[in-house]
Amino acid sequence: MILDVKIENSLTESILVGIEDRNLLVFKTHFGFPVSINQSKIFVDTDESNRLLLENIFKTLINLAENKVRLTERDVLYVIKMAESNKLDNIVDLYKNQKRILTNESGKGIYPKTFNQKIYSDALLKYPLVFGIGPAGTGKTYLAVAHAVSALKLGKVKRLILTRPAVEAGESLGFLPGDLKEKVDPYLIPLYDALYEFLGAVETNLLLEKGIIEVAPLAYMRGRTLENAFVILDEAQNTTTTQMKMFLTRLGFSSVMVVTGDPTQIDLGYKKESGLKDALNLVKDINDIKIVNFDKIDVIRHPLVQKIIEKYENQELK
Repeated sequence: MILDVKIENSLTESILVGIEDRNLLVFKTHFGFPVSINQSKIFVDTDESNRLLLENIFKTLINLAENKVRLTERDVLYVIKMAESNKLDNIVDLYKNQKRILTNESGKGIYPKTFNQKIYSDALLKYPLVFGIGPAGTGKTYLAVAHAVSALKLGKVKRLILTRPAVEAGESLGFLPGDLKEKVDPYLIPLYDALYEFLGAVETNLLLEKGIIEVAPLAYMRGRTLENAFVILDEAQNTTTTQMKMFLTRLGFSSVMVVTGDPTQIDLGYKKESGLKDALNLVKDINDIKIVNFDKIDVIRHPLVQKIIEKYENQELK
């Protein structure tokens, strides 16, 4: 089947195809049938029942390419998912009006890539306390760290404090080898990874040594008032109610506090209530607190992650 969609020039075609045809391979992974482009024509190995959906997808992708959006596999997947949900309205404006959060160590601009990411990104600039709630792969922690690094570079805050609960999946720190830092560092690797991407390893380690950036287990927050700081609590679903109360009451003046987590992935022991679930219920009506809910359509990892999430959700419903 040849789609009734016009590609105006070779540059647009090159953007659509992507490096080594990777953008087109997203269709094979997601739908199960191949897509190819030859002489400005789009060929799809499927029946007529998919024509309208595919034409809407490619019209949107072409529009983005013509507006100089350098499409990646993630962008293509997001357009596909939005088309399937009949939510393509304003998606071109989302990309055209992107506000760069910062430029990372390799010179790449960091932007919100989905509608919920934009809501979240805007909230991080406006509210002193923001909750980012949703499944893995939606960019909750990634964007929070990006905003934290940007705020530090712009002089809006003096310190970055990144923390997570140190006990997960039933493991006890007491049985792990090494001193306290060696015991908790494995739990904090995702936070280090984000810092390394945005600042580079050398600058990150220098700022860690100076105490300007602190990556620490949640227990280290007790008894402190965190002023002039950008504070991120990651994996908050694994806090107890006592820990969450302790953390939220650390908020000081001229600070931003971000809490990220997925209430469906709680690793606490039997009969322990999640501090995240409790806090969301308690603070939902308080002004100056923003709760941003992500869902599976915001997952921007490999297309297979989306399918895995759906399989687990379907299994839980049985």
